[in-house]
Amino acid sequence: MPLSRAVSLSRDLIRCPSVTPADAGALDVVERELKAAGFETHRLIFTEPGTPDVDNLFAKIGAGVPHLVFAGHTDVVPAGDVARWSADPFAGEIIDGRIVGRGASDMKGAIGAFMAAALSYVARHGAPKGTISLLITGDEEGPSINGTVKMLDWARARGEKFDHAIVGEPTNVSALGDMIKIGRRGSLNGKIRVIGKQGHVAYPHRADNPVPAIARIVSALSSYEFDRGTAHFDPTNLEVSSIDVGNPAVNVIPAEARAQFNVRFNDAWTLETLRERIAAVVKEAAGAARVELAFLPSNAVSFLTEPGAFTALVSEAVTAATGRTPELSTSGGTSDARFITRDCPVVEFGLTNETIHAVDENARVADIEALAAVYERILEAYFAG
Repeated sequence: MPLSRAVSLSRDLIRCPSVTPADAGALDVVERELKAAGFETHRLIFTEPGTPDVDNLFAKIGAGVPHLVFAGHTDVVPAGDVARWSADPFAGEIIDGRIVGRGASDMKGAIGAFMAAALSYVARHGAPKGTISLLITGDEEGPSINGTVKMLDWARARGEKFDHAIVGEPTNVSALGDMIKIGRRGSLNGKIRVIGKQGHVAYPHRADNPVPAIARIVSALSSYEFDRGTAHFDPTNLEVSSIDVGNPAVNVIPAEARAQFNVRFNDAWTLETLRERIAAVVKEAAGAARVELAFLPSNAVSFLTEPGAFTALVSEAVTAATGRTPELSTSGGTSDARFITRDCPVVEFGLTNETIHAVDENARVADIEALAAVYERILEAYFAG
């Protein structure tokens, strides 16, 4: 039985071993298909000292408003131990109704589905009364420096104005149609160093043990209530991810103690106000101890697309194609939608996420086809006025 266009395109993309930052021909697949259908395409290689060069693609058809952009990434995480896979992770084999391969769900399947939907729409209607575009990066799984951010800057500089955006991240928890993301929490990483003085445990007055201070700080941060959540977000959550004194000896007071943490924060905070609050908690818990607190650079701020006409349009398309009423959620990690929100309202909807980044990552063939149907319904409704 021949494969649908959505599944065939997804398989072609999976067969490109585009582990960040390599492109491995993935963008060639996208560009070739879109260009043949009349899309204007631009390949964009961006650079930044200390980071790998990244190849990106912008493609569009039509002109003027409304302008709907689909954003996605062709780069994938490494496959890991290939011997543990039931099939070559870059072969795109179909086993028991599922296409197996790195990126099948995250997110080559969604790109294949949107391409199929857009090509079908154009074949039936010609160019839209407005603009359909695709903004595809090879840097989402990497540093996220030479990808979507710079593409948005480039598009703005040449006069592109996006009215709404869809990101094809795998948003669904257990079944296609159960969740649309309308926002994401921000993310902030920090490191703490308590400076003590090394000495013998039998002579503590000659040393300065940093362990009690790091314990107080960790306890204070772990139990601190930043907020109780907001209208669309869960409470801000700080997790300590490591504590280390680097001391193999039981009879030596260590010279220093370190900890690191991550905070996932809601729209009650900015990066600046959150850093200030954490610094105050650390200072109070540290007491007289000598402490260094450092925050790692972050471009992951929280954002929200308020429910309205656009989220309703997407929800109705999902329900019509899947029979499910999707939850509007802000759960999960970060995505490139956090960059797009500065230009226009953005939602995320793609495949299910139960196997992403795992051995035997896969997507149901039926889900890829249904996702293409969702995207096509969105295009039909969006450009119907």
